[in-house]
Amino acid sequence: MHIDLANNAISESTQDRASQIIESCVHCGFCLATCPTYQLLGDELDSPRGRIYLIKSALEKNQFSQKSLSHMDRCLTCRSCETTCPSGVEYGQLLEIGREMMESKRGKLQALYRYIVRKTLLTPLLFKPIGYFLRHSKVSSKPIKPNTIDSSVLLMGGCVQPTLAPNINHSIKNILAKLNIEVRESSQSECCGALDQHLAASNDALKKVKRNIDTWISQLDSGVEAIISSASGCGIMIKDYPNLFEESDPYYEKALLVSSKTKDIAEFLANKDLSMLNLKELNISYHEPCTMQHGQKLGGLVESILSDFGYIKKTVKDSHICCGSAGTYSIFETKIANQLRSEKIENLNASKPKMIVTSNIGCLMHLQKGSSIPVKHWVELLDV
Repeated sequence: MHIDLANNAISESTQDRASQIIESCVHCGFCLATCPTYQLLGDELDSPRGRIYLIKSALEKNQFSQKSLSHMDRCLTCRSCETTCPSGVEYGQLLEIGREMMESKRGKLQALYRYIVRKTLLTPLLFKPIGYFLRHSKVSSKPIKPNTIDSSVLLMGGCVQPTLAPNINHSIKNILAKLNIEVRESSQSECCGALDQHLAASNDALKKVKRNIDTWISQLDSGVEAIISSASGCGIMIKDYPNLFEESDPYYEKALLVSSKTKDIAEFLANKDLSMLNLKELNISYHEPCTMQHGQKLGGLVESILSDFGYIKKTVKDSHICCGSAGTYSIFETKIANQLRSEKIENLNASKPKMIVTSNIGCLMHLQKGSSIPVKHWVELLDV
């Protein structure tokens, strides 16, 4: 995908791709019932169908305004509409194109603020001192080492997770050690590119993506079985890497390989013998991140794994609706994010659980701010 931000111009192939996605929408309105912002605001332009209309208008060289950009910004990119859509509209891809096209309408102060937040989160030297005071959990024990090594995996460290909740990947290392799997962990600087991509900084994202692809392919060549993500937001970004390149680009085939080797930790564990593991707590309520159920299409997988340990699935009202975290959304669209969080926590607490568990660091941190009971990553429960 190529966009000339200075002139709001997009390449012919990107324009063709956007037009194909737009034409696949039959305006049935099914997406309205599952769109969080439409449900809260009741504005057609704050629905997928409305945003598609705005993007179509911009592609046709019609005027678009800062208000149009605001409607783009208010989208959580939860992709619940994709799950609901009977026509298979790839709305997420279209939204990225539309946001970049309209980025020139952003005010200078707002653009500067977004730039500072983005660079702070993605620069460990800057984020670590801040993140230390926001830390959710810390590592309290030494990691377990495998007795023997049957295979190796590359575990994505994440750009903020090692600072905010290092115990998540620590628990995964311990779990995989019991399965005789060696873990190689990526550095905190190897960001997947999602934050850049979602904040209309596709050039910065592409640089990270290409660097990651080259680095990870060398790891795969050295015997790594899979690339494991413990943050479902990172997982969907990496699985979407091929969509960032033209098929004629040399990186396209490489991106396909990296994407095919990337698995959420739940995906990786689903077919393993976990009989040597135990579950710390059964009275839990599971929040399934949008990136897990709508993005990666892995809905129900985590609860299926937990059920093997005696967990009984609890019905959560509106479980398909976003919690409001959505990457940096809770920073820039605080009011909507907090409304969604309040409703989500009320629904998760309806069964009176002792703990809420999830699969994504963003959801975890966002929910914990409004929850009186602990919020953990589900893998932490298996590290007994």
